[in-house]
Amino acid sequence: MKRLGILISHPIQYYAPWFRYLGQRFNIEVFYAHRQDPRGQAEAGFGIEFDWDTPLLDGYPYRWLANVARHPNVNSFSGCDTPGIYDIIKKERFDVFLVCGWQLKSYIQAIRACWRNNVPVFLRGDSQLLTRRSGIKLALKYLPYRWFLNKIDAHLYVGKRNRDYLRHYGVPENKLFFSPHFVDNDFFRDCAESAAAANKSLEIRSRLGIPPEAFVFMFVGKMAPYKRPGDFIQACIKLFSLPQGADVHALLVGDGSLRERLEFLAKPYPGRIHFAGFQNQTQLPFLYRAGDALVLPSEARETWGLVVNEAFACGIPAIVTDEAGCSPDLIEEGLTGYTYPAADMDKLLTCMLALKNLYRTTPRVVKRSLMKKVACYSVEKTAEALKRAANMISEQNGGNKYGEK
Repeated sequence: MKRLGILISHPIQYYAPWFRYLGQRFNIEVFYAHRQDPRGQAEAGFGIEFDWDTPLLDGYPYRWLANVARHPNVNSFSGCDTPGIYDIIKKERFDVFLVCGWQLKSYIQAIRACWRNNVPVFLRGDSQLLTRRSGIKLALKYLPYRWFLNKIDAHLYVGKRNRDYLRHYGVPENKLFFSPHFVDNDFFRDCAESAAAANKSLEIRSRLGIPPEAFVFMFVGKMAPYKRPGDFIQACIKLFSLPQGADVHALLVGDGSLRERLEFLAKPYPGRIHFAGFQNQTQLPFLYRAGDALVLPSEARETWGLVVNEAFACGIPAIVTDEAGCSPDLIEEGLTGYTYPAADMDKLLTCMLALKNLYRTTPRVVKRSLMKKVACYSVEKTAEALKRAANMISEQNGGNKYGEK
């Protein structure tokens, strides 16, 4: 690729593998609007202060922008204010500039700079129509969003719900390129396989007090209200009372504002509901292998749910609400898992029973289905979409197709 600029809020564990992959093949530079520190991670909902334990800045060129926001953060529109991006875009004359969203002031600054300097601008976001908004707000933003989104040269949509969102605002098909959400599949798969070979999953179960033969349902993520982890615990408690749930245990991995409330809810079941706390990237694959199935009970604010990608890469099926953005893409009923209506704990219980039976009666079918899905939601597919979009722009401008280094 001739020259590609990328703007993103801050180093994110899910994006670093993509940037490394692109950096090895194309001429790119990544710009970061904010330096996230351990305190900022806690404020972002993780519940504790920490730094990621995998390299986020290795393998590709990047630059920190000067964030002049009064209260720098990545959680509010004004938290990333980087007026210097205008001069960078004007001077560097990128062939294509990719912006990873439009919810931050910095992103809008970059998009306007591209428009003023005739630089093709691409957008990659994951908004979906199910996110709760008032009727008045939806009506007021329809025409401005329709105008704004159609001025973007190409959209890299991450899944079906995101595509429906863009089509709702009139973005034409020829501007849409499937650029799926993904995780570092090789990393999660290899770590999970090494954990199995070394019996590390049994060690983790022993440390947490989970019997080797137990069937373990997992919740992984921030313990925040929109993720509804309490639904997971209540469904597990119902399952414990059934004959089919005699061997079931619940494992919660993560931290956040609801941690204390969830521990109180689980207090009557100390030997059945287990809290592993926050786990960094290098430890997550081992935790997944210690479980049998993932449950994602989130509301529509969960515009994707990358923990499902992680679980699949580790060979673990999932139960996902019908509001989570990833559900129509990743869940094939009875193969990779099940979906259920958000907040419907009776339906969740039914799905848990079905998945427990499915995973124990046809494990090879489940594993094959998971691996097929993982192959479709990968760094290769995402990079290919970016290349196809760049080729479209080049051809429209009478240039040659983009090649690798």
